[in-house]
Amino acid sequence: MTTTSTLLMGAGMGLGLIVAVGAQNAYVLQQSIRGDVRMAPIVGFCVASEAALIMLGVFGVGALVEAAPGAISVMTWIGVAFLVVYGGFAAYRAIRPGQGLQAGGDARIPSTLGAVAACAAFTWLNPHAYLDSVVFLGTLANQQAGDMRWVFAAGAFLAGIAWFSLIGFGGKALRGLFSRPGAWRVLDALISVMMFVLAFGLIRG
Repeated sequence: MTTTSTLLMGAGMGLGLIVAVGAQNAYVLQQSIRGDVRMAPIVGFCVASEAALIMLGVFGVGALVEAAPGAISVMTWIGVAFLVVYGGFAAYRAIRPGQGLQAGGDARIPSTLGAVAACAAFTWLNPHAYLDSVVFLGTLANQQAGDMRWVFAAGAFLAGIAWFSLIGFGGKALRGLFSRPGAWRVLDALISVMMFVLAFGLIRG
């Protein structure tokens, strides 16, 4: 395969895994719609985390994760607990009268450190992140001949940059819709349902 085709294959596989609706994407999009001015560190953290996970796979840690199912099991239950708690808070915001959020920013927007910490939990407590980015992408990268594995990894990394930049900085286009508290309650309800569905999916394996 040529360098260009390998790069495009890596980008395509990366997008296929990253774009899938998940807790991390939902959180980043939610913060973007809020009008949080601290999106740069959030997007930067997501991109850096994705790069780290891909590198772990390329360096062969994917084989180690596959050989340690016990570690995946522990991470799964930690992830389930986190998703259930976050889903519960989202449900509370959705059903509590008079608690609509404002897209322009208010006291409910977390600090930069708090926002990045929450994003870190959604990223690193998600077992699928290890299975997808480390095991799956790592395995595909290592199937490429010689240094082409790094070209494949670069494609996946570029896909991550493009996607997280889109949802991180593009959410402001939806602020008009979410200027009404009722829209936020609907969004919180959908996020709550998604968190519980993701938690159930992790339990079922």
